Amino acid sequence: MPSLKENIIAQLQKDILPLMGYKPPVHAGAVEVELGPVKEAFPHSQFPLGAIHEFICPAAEDAVASGGFIAGILSSLMKTGGTCLWISSSRTIFPPALKSFGIEPDKIIFIYLQKEKEILWTMEEALKCEGLAAVVGEIQELSFMVSRRLQLAVEQSRVTGFIIRRNPRNCSTTACITRWKISSVPSELNDDMPGVGFPRWNVELLKIRNGKPGSWTIDWVERKFRPVHSFVSLLQERQKKTG
Repeated sequence: MPSLKENIIAQLQKDILPLMGYKPPVHAGAVEVELGPVKEAFPHSQFPLGAIHEFICPAAEDAVASGGFIAGILSSLMKTGGTCLWISSSRTIFPPALKSFGIEPDKIIFIYLQKEKEILWTMEEALKCEGLAAVVGEIQELSFMVSRRLQLAVEQSRVTGFIIRRNPRNCSTTACITRWKISSVPSELNDDMPGVGFPRWNVELLKIRNGKPGSWTIDWVERKFRPVHSFVSLLQERQKKTG
């Protein structure tokens, strides 16, 4: 009886997802965004492509952390080609640093606009371009109506959009498929790895349609996301072999 109930619920979720704006990738095997344990939070364990992802950044350092985390995702989205547009009001990204995420800086077009209205209009038009791999926009406020327009745009083009919201005054409901909060965590240094450690974040998935919100701590190691406990275990094994 319990298994029958679970099957019914699973089928209902499968039927409801398209009605809520989520569509599985047309070429499911073409792009694989490997987010370690985070992927289990998504419907069908697949990072939602052709969707709008919202990142809440109460402080400047949270925006920087979100930019790094997004760059890690972009490295997967851009493997099959295509260009990304990054739209903001100021120069917050150091292009050469993108190489550490496996991204060639010339594959990202940076657009700087002063007014949020201009940023949102440019982002909406860019999201309609099927040839782009992704679009990133940095703004402060986002209404449900505007987010709905952006989500409708990607449902047609299948382009993936990211919105970094810097110090938002209002975090009410939006039409975005996900809502994240990314914060930096001190790296763990080891005797055989002097200097600055690998980038590490506390990843909070605050909202995911038909998924399971949660919180994880992950590193960016060898151009891949890796859960912290796995990385620590790897170092311990290496120490045992050399000890």
